[in-house]
Formats: sequence, structure tokens, C-alpha cells
Amino acid sequence: MSRSEISRRRFLTTAIGAAGAAGLIKTGRSRLVLGSPATRRRITRIAVTESLIDRKALVSRHSPSTYKIDPLSPLSVGNGEFAFTADITGLQTFPTEYEKKMPLCTMSQWGWHKTPLPGGLDPNGFRLKQYDTHGRSVGYRTSSEGQTELYNWLRENPHRLHLGRIGLRLKTQGQREAQLSDLSEIDQRLDLWTGILTSRFKFEDWPVVVRTAVHPTLDLVAVTIESRLIAEGKLAVRFAFPYGSPEMAAADWKQPGRHESNLVRRASGRVEVRRKLDADEYFAAIAWAGNASFDSEGPHTFLLRPSSESERTEFIAAFAARPFDRSLPGAAATFAASAEHWQRFWTEGGAIDLAESHDPRALELERRVVLSQYLTATQCSGSMPPQETGLTVNSWYGKFHLEMHWWHAAHFALWNRLPLLEKSLGWYELILPVAQELARSQGYAGARWPKMVGPEGHDSPSPVGPLLIWQQPHPIFYAELCYKTHRNRKTLERYRQIVFESAEFMASYAFFDWENRRYVLGPPLIPAQENHPARETWNPTFELAYWSYGLKIAQCWRERLHLRRNSRWDHVIAHLAPLPAREGVYLAHENCPQTYSARNYDHPSMLGALGVLPGDGVDRETMRRTLKKVMQEWQWERTWGWDYPLAAMTAARLGETQIAVDALLMPAAKNRYLPNGHNWQRDNLPCYLPGNGGLLYAVALMAGGWLGSTPGPAPGFPADGSWSVKSEQLNLALMRDL
Repeated sequence: MSRSEISRRRFLTTAIGAAGAAGLIKTGRSRLVLGSPATRRRITRIAVTESLIDRKALVSRHSPSTYKIDPLSPLSVGNGEFAFTADITGLQTFPTEYEKKMPLCTMSQWGWHKTPLPGGLDPNGFRLKQYDTHGRSVGYRTSSEGQTELYNWLRENPHRLHLGRIGLRLKTQGQREAQLSDLSEIDQRLDLWTGILTSRFKFEDWPVVVRTAVHPTLDLVAVTIESRLIAEGKLAVRFAFPYGSPEMAAADWKQPGRHESNLVRRASGRVEVRRKLDADEYFAAIAWAGNASFDSEGPHTFLLRPSSESERTEFIAAFAARPFDRSLPGAAATFAASAEHWQRFWTEGGAIDLAESHDPRALELERRVVLSQYLTATQCSGSMPPQETGLTVNSWYGKFHLEMHWWHAAHFALWNRLPLLEKSLGWYELILPVAQELARSQGYAGARWPKMVGPEGHDSPSPVGPLLIWQQPHPIFYAELCYKTHRNRKTLERYRQIVFESAEFMASYAFFDWENRRYVLGPPLIPAQENHPARETWNPTFELAYWSYGLKIAQCWRERLHLRRNSRWDHVIAHLAPLPAREGVYLAHENCPQTYSARNYDHPSMLGALGVLPGDGVDRETMRRTLKKVMQEWQWERTWGWDYPLAAMTAARLGETQIAVDALLMPAAKNRYLPNGHNWQRDNLPCYLPGNGGLLYAVALMAGGWLGSTPGPAPGFPADGSWSVKSEQLNLALMRDL
């Protein structure tokens, strides 16, 4: 049997079941008909491919190219732990032009900076704001009153750090340093299949070709440059190091006296720079091939001048939190490793091809899907949860938001790339003592996961963040994704503590209302739709559904481990307040003053009860009315990027497939996807990776199905012939259980 025939049968067996595949009769080039009329009606809803998807063609047709400067769409190369964002020269030669749009940064998971604590301040002395919680007082870090300086310092520290700028120094015939306007014939392309960025341009009629790539397992960028300008002595490479900043650019270039950049090691073809910023330090190693000089140009600036004996030069720049104790691969080895890594990435995970669709929006959706896979792999697959802008620029001082971790990374499991999610799950174990102490300090059991945090796991003060709770069941959800992919004892043992400690807090947080014989959530709390006041909010729809789902999954984990069910958890599950509804639709929370009102902006979180979650306890017709009301009346210009896939998932589960694709492709400002694939939100948030991750989760679900979905492929897409959805290697066994 040929490989294509094996793949075809495997796909059909997965998509429609072994019995259906056995009765298959081929009719036409890409449409299949089954033996029974009922099955024939199901399978002909959507065109199904008989052959493997041409992965290289799929990916390559969306490799981003540019022929002029676009300050909103610089291109990044990275590996999940480290990323380098470049301008149209393939380096960071003209940072000023990008500064106000999408700053050019070099970032890592470990690269953080903390400014000195102002004199007289004690971070342990932060005064909590007290909230009445069913007759007892609970303190939260929500107020800056009388402690503004400390409040701001705790929010801004630590902040993620721009590790160093690498750019060309080009000199004109008159020895003037180049400006952007001096460049012509710009032609830049990021080859997604290899992860290699190739940048071509002319400077004073001399062609320049720059190739850039990041090593798949090291915090290392490799560069090759070809140009006659090298032999003319008009091209050098500049390395510059900034002081830290919590701002979007993650760099302060106006504080040269507050940090150090010292050459600590020099050898043939290699130097190392020790960086010292207050109490923080890190190291940069620069190595090159061939003859070149490396000299200081200023306190924090160095020049690599290649020899005029050649028209080609190459170098690598590596960054680390500690001194280098190993040899580093050269540029050629790095390019080869990058190509091997990305070809494996694109061939081993899931794929969805929409090219044969008749809907004119299909190619744009496919572009977003492909670029989102690349961006989340380079920005959201590291050893810690990512910040909302990943490793591109700073948002909220570089800190990550744990309620967003789901939107960044849960999709990896559906696309058969579970290890990219699991890399960050160990961080929850590292901060478990901090989360347990937070819960204990508020009078709860278990572990309360923070909201806005840095690597150490301490909740940042905020008028909103400390009062959110919907991040709490997330680790249970992640663990279940892992278990349903690898149903073994090893998975259960690895995540059991995180699951049980999360559930312990959830059960203790729920308050039993004796008068009404039910458990309630809040007050105080702020729901996922954050524009509701904490003291007036209780029983939000999505959080109630998530509490029930999370506790039920935790009980399943006890049973899988041959432990007795937790009776306290069962009591909470059995007596949770019902999902609040009024006038035939679900509310944001039980105490909403009106069904929908001036507050119908921010996240339409009530949709998540049947969308993100499978809908246990949800009345489908009530949710259908809710979805349609939201689509018609929500202030979409005041939403966020993941709200569109949120609505799409709800629509798909309800069989409202046209609404599902319309939600994904809604022409709204917050649903804008730039040429580089980033989901733009606003001027100081030019990229928003929860939108990319949410898109991938929704499209995978729509293509592969979900718990209770219609048999056959692509149940979440319209069946009117406008969509041809080819998919393969999605984690269907997992998805059909979600």
C-alpha cells in the first residue's frame, strides 16, 4: 500500500470512524461518498482531501515578505526562550523608526531587571485594602492610596529587559552614517519553513544581503552579511547595550552611568561582555569567522569591523544569565539547526489547509493560522508563561498574566504539540509555595494562583488583578490536556499536586449561602469581564461553569489515582449556584443591574461557559440567544483579540457555523492581524498573542470537532460548499473529549 493511501485511510478512519471508512466509495478527485445514505450526507458536507497536505506549500505561501519599511510589522526569529526582532536590514539598524510602533528588542525568558528600591520603602510593608467577604475581612493589593511610590515600584519590578541591540553601521562616500532613506530596492522575506530571515537592499547602489536566524535550543542569533561594502570598509556591525526600562521598548538609552558593559574575555575570533545593571547581571558572547577587529566605541557600544579582504562576514551573538562555559555553534551550524528545527515543527504537528475554499476570506484565515503557529512557537512556548506581547516588546512591564496563559498556549495540545505547553507548566510547581501562602493569608486552603507576575510568582498590585479568579482552574485544565494526550500514571503523578491544590482553593473559596442552600462565588471578585465592581459582583456565569468543570476534573484525577473522592468538593459541585440568566439570556454575573447595558464591552465572558468549556449545566437555547445578542449588541471596538475566537467557539458548539467564521474574521480594530501575523490592539499594545493562540484553539476545534460534535470532518465550518477544510495530525482523540 502506498504512503499516500495509508495516510488517506488513516485520515478517514480518524475523521469518520473505522466502520464508515470501510464502506468508502471514491467519487471524484477530492470528494468522498460513503456506503450508507446517512453517512453520505454527513461526509459530503465538506470537501475532504484524499492526499497529504503539501505542508511546505501551505507554510511557504504565507511566509511574510516586505518591500518597504513598515514600523508596525518588523519580523522576529526565535525559539520560545529567546527572540530577536529585526528591521528591514535583518538587524536592528534603524530602531528610531520603529520606536513608537513596534520597538526592536532582543528578549529572553531569563532576562529581567529590577531597579533599586527607593530609600525608606519596604515591599513587605504594602498595605492591603480590606474587603468584606461574607462577614470577614480579606485584604487585597488593590490600592495605591498613601503608598503610590511603593505601589508603582512593585508593579514595575522586575521588568523584562532588552538584552542588546545589534545593527549595521553603514558609512556613505562622504563618511556620513546611513539613514533609512539611503536604502533602496528593499526585499525582505522570512522563510517560515526554515526560520531564516533574508534581507536584501541597496546602499549607494551596492547590494547587501543579510541572513538572520536563531538557534532552536540556545539564546543565540546568527548572522551572515554579503556585500562589496565590506571590502570598501563601509560596513561594520554595532552592538549596543541599554539600561533597563519597564516601558514598551524595555530599554533606557539615557542612563549610561547606571550600568556597566565590560569586556571580560577576548580570544581569537570571540569576545565576552559582562553586563551589570544594579544587582542584576548577564553576559553576551560575540564570535565571528575570518579576520575582524572588535573595539569599544563608547561606554556601552562596540564595533565589529570585518576585514576588507572579503565581501562576506558572519558572526553569532549569544546571551546568558551566567558566564559561558561551553563552545558555541557558528553561523553555518545555527542556520542548519534552524532549518532542521522548523521543518520538523511544520511536518510533525497538526495542519489545516483552506486553499480550495470558495469563501473569499479563507486565504486570510489560513494566513492568520500559519503565522499564529509560528508566533506562538517563537513567543509562547518557553519555560515560563509568556507576557501578552511575548518576547517582542514589553506590555505591563514584561510581566505575564496567568489568566491569559490558556489563550497563549492551550492550543498546543490540540495541534499535537503538547510539549510546547508542558515546558511552562513546571513553573507552577516552582511558585506553588507562593500561591499557597497567598491563599493562606486570605483564609483559604490550597493554592491561589496570582494574576500579574514576574518569575518569582508574587502578585503585582492592581485595582483589578488581585480580585480575578478565572485563572484558578487553568492548571487543572492544562493537566487534563496532558492526561488526555498521555493517559498514564506518569502524567497523573507529575501534575497531581497542582490539580489538587488548585481544587482545594476553589472549594474553600466557594461560600455556602445557608439561606438559599447554595455555594456562591464572591463578592468580592472581578469577573473575566473586568468592568464590573468587585463589591457588587457575584456568581459570574463563566466562573461558575469553570468552578464546576475544574472540581469535577479534579475528582476524576482522584479516582484515576485510586483515591477516594473528596466529599467537600462533591458538596460544592452539587450545590453551586445555577448560571444566572434573565430575559432568556445569560448574564455576566448574577447581580447585573440590567440584562445588557452600558457595560456590554470588554470580554463577553458568559460565552465561555459553552465554548471554552463543553457546557455542562448550560441550556443551549439560552446560550444561543446570548450569542446572537452579543454579536448584535456588543461594543466590539472595546473588546480584546481573544474575544473573537471565544465567540467562534461558542457559535461552533451551537451549530451556528456561519457565525463562527464571521466572528473569527470580523472586520474590527481589535481583530486586526498585521503583515507579520501579530494581533494589533492599540498603540502601546501593538501585538497581542492571546488573540493568536485563541484563534488556533478555535480553528482546531472547528476543524477537528469537540465533545458531542456532529460526526465527520470540520463540524465547525459552514456546510454550504463555501469551505474546503483539509486537516491532518490534529489531536482528535483529545478534542472529541473537550
